[in-house]
Amino acid sequence: MSISTLALAALWRYPVKSMMGEELNSAIITNNGILGDRSYALLDLETNKIVSAKNPKKWPDIFSFHARYTETPTLEKTTPPVWITLPDGNIISSDQADAEQLLSLALKRTVSLSNKAPQHASLEQYWPEYEGENTEISNEAISGAADEGSFFDYASLHIVTTASLTKLQQLYPEGHLEARRFRPNLIIATNPEQTGFVENDWVGKTLTIGDVKLLITDPCPRCVMPTLAQGDLAKDAKILRTIAENTVHVPFADKALPSVGVYAKIIQPGVIRRGSIVTIE
Repeated sequence: MSISTLALAALWRYPVKSMMGEELNSAIITNNGILGDRSYALLDLETNKIVSAKNPKKWPDIFSFHARYTETPTLEKTTPPVWITLPDGNIISSDQADAEQLLSLALKRTVSLSNKAPQHASLEQYWPEYEGENTEISNEAISGAADEGSFFDYASLHIVTTASLTKLQQLYPEGHLEARRFRPNLIIATNPEQTGFVENDWVGKTLTIGDVKLLITDPCPRCVMPTLAQGDLAKDAKILRTIAENTVHVPFADKALPSVGVYAKIIQPGVIRRGSIVTIE
């Protein structure tokens, strides 16, 4: 029995991990998330770790890179080349001969671009609450609940509701709490009477969009990323403090982290479209 009828307000795909992505009108949902999402990532050749905005001290400008596909991914061609817009406005293609050289110059570190994660891939994560201590930077494995070889930090689909974004804005009216700070795949528009962090109550329930069915598995833990500058959104450390003081904390590694949004597992793949009715059962 349906307990709530909602709508899919927006959907996003991020072709290259930790770069800005592209908003979509529709998307193919596979067993491993939105087709083409986080299909590429940069590898730091000095450390053999995945380049991630979760370590802004090493990669302060990674959110100034924008990635979009040169053609729409299909089930027959899942990872076409990507156009990458560099911080200086120049655009390169991932399949041009000097792409990695130009990316390395822009990032001031030697990197390679890959569409398959190395075995036991990990990234470096900065913890602002432990700054100055030995735990300031940690090494975190990726693809926790996603397919091995993928570049997802944990799960392959991330959902945020308009109710949660509205609640955060009310808690911190001086801030700019836009959805893009949280890099969700799906933004679900809730009904006016639904307030607060409503998606936390969806854990264990099934979300249906058209012929796609998703199992909501976990609240999404939050780190430094929502506080970072993105285009016209300024760096704002108070965002994480606001989240930490007002949301549910969930276990992550050896820590308990505040959460906003939820992770989902794909039960039934298919196609979703912006504006589609969403039901929770």
